[in-house]
Amino acid sequence: MKALLLLVIRIYWSLIPKEKRRPCIFNVTCSQYVYSKTSQDGLYEGLRALMYRFSNCRAGFKVFEHPTETTTLMILRNGQIIPQNEISERFIKKEHSISTRSK
Repeated sequence: MKALLLLVIRIYWSLIPKEKRRPCIFNVTCSQYVYSKTSQDGLYEGLRALMYRFSNCRAGFKVFEHPTETTTLMILRNGQIIPQNEISERFIKKEHSISTRSK
């Protein structure tokens, strides 16, 4: 079953070009993350990673700059706070340009 999940992800990568995929909010894309977790930790952990990413890689998140530090954070729909190194670069650039315009 582990091989089946990995195969489905590889098919997804080969059939849908990067430009056509929905942009991920995380630095490591959802499919890359699930593939890695499945390869390293097995089917059960891969499915857990898939469910986590599926439920959190959607609208409902908020990107903000930490009020006392110079880092960008993201709060997910489930309330979890994600550090800057896990956030997609496009959101960090976007948040930085918004905060510098408002100063």
